[in-house]
Amino acid sequence: MKKVVTFGELMLRLEPEGYYRFVQADKFGVTFGGGEANVAVSLANFGYDASFVSKLPAHEIGQAAVNSLRQFGVNTGSILRGGDRIGIYFLEKGASQRPSKVIYDRKGSAIATAKAEEFDWNSILDGVEWFHFTGITPALGKEAAKACLDAVKICKEKGITVSCDLNYRKKLWTKDEAKETMSELCKYVDVCIANEEDADDVFGIKAKNTSVTSGEVNYDGYKEVATTLKDTFGFKKVAITLRTSISASDNNWAAMLYDGDDFYFSKTYPVHIVDRVGGGDSFGAGLIYACMENMTPQDTIEFAVAASCLKHSVEGDYNMMSVDEVKVLAQGDGSGRVQR
Repeated sequence: MKKVVTFGELMLRLEPEGYYRFVQADKFGVTFGGGEANVAVSLANFGYDASFVSKLPAHEIGQAAVNSLRQFGVNTGSILRGGDRIGIYFLEKGASQRPSKVIYDRKGSAIATAKAEEFDWNSILDGVEWFHFTGITPALGKEAAKACLDAVKICKEKGITVSCDLNYRKKLWTKDEAKETMSELCKYVDVCIANEEDADDVFGIKAKNTSVTSGEVNYDGYKEVATTLKDTFGFKKVAITLRTSISASDNNWAAMLYDGDDFYFSKTYPVHIVDRVGGGDSFGAGLIYACMENMTPQDTIEFAVAASCLKHSVEGDYNMMSVDEVKVLAQGDGSGRVQR
């Protein structure tokens, strides 16, 4: 069984029922999620030995978070226990022309206050084939950034493939802070994942004639972005998700893969959104799986986009889809007809 490790923060997610606004809510639903944890769940559902590394409090809420991963087969043996609190995020789902909103309450969380030396990466990464993190984790603080750097350096020593989703979060750090930290980390990354805005926000690399707010997506512009990223950092592959936002409820969803030689574009899916959070993470997991299975570049990007397309239909952060379900969509059956 192929072994993958992801590293990041697992948070408590609180949201009003349905499409209620925060100010209307008298109760909040409870689930768990976080970028790298979401990737681990997807890969476990795909049949891999997926481990998630983090730090969570030793109290019952921390245990509930651990249990949310265990139920999907994620290996939680490398999660440190301790600290005072679990990070929280509140989600208000948008609809039609009203956007979704996220409010963070994660300052001082267990992973944000952990010391880099607490993570024994030599042991954690033993026998591992792939390591994944996102730009969210180093944004949690200098110790978290150092832990990421320690991990990717050991990955290079061990010959482990490293992927990173740039995932810029303006509520966690500035663009200048992101550029300084991510520029160092990306020296050790093999596969870079970004969306329409990340490369611009983090590195100032912008696609020409493109506007995410007006819905303009210029594919030639993203070819230039991918080429510049590869030339700057030496990435082996660059994948860019291409979301055209018609409204908060309806998007067109596609992606591009650059393997250093050629560009591959997926088909475009019209997506009616049930839950958008975790869409990028499910894309990353699909990409990792397809790469590890040595799919052709075109099949790789089709699998990744199909996995993410399906996630938009699933409540919660985690993508609960099997390989077979993803392949059915990737191979052209998007009818949504009842399976009997």
